[in-house]
Amino acid sequence: MPLNEIYLAKSSNIASRMLGDEAIIMSTVDSTLFTLSPTGTVIWEAADGQTPLSRIVEERVCRQFNVTVEQARVDAEEFVAKLVEHGLLIVSGEPIAQ
Repeated sequence: MPLNEIYLAKSSNIASRMLGDEAIIMSTVDSTLFTLSPTGTVIWEAADGQTPLSRIVEERVCRQFNVTVEQARVDAEEFVAKLVEHGLLIVSGEPIAQ
């Protein structure tokens, strides 16, 4: 699925809090705790189900962290895959109603 067609939404099976500029996320399924980096936190906070990942990368990640779009896309895809694997994010090829 091309990056510009990926929409992200937070799973309903999580609890999260901000601690400084990092998000702390707990899976309510298995009580696993995750601490996101500032870059991961930007993606996490923007995961509204309506904004494509390509826009999140270009408009938020690249602007805040002075990284190329190409590198940010690769890193974002890896990050999203890990959160999906743990059931923290939902991914769809179209906007996700919440």
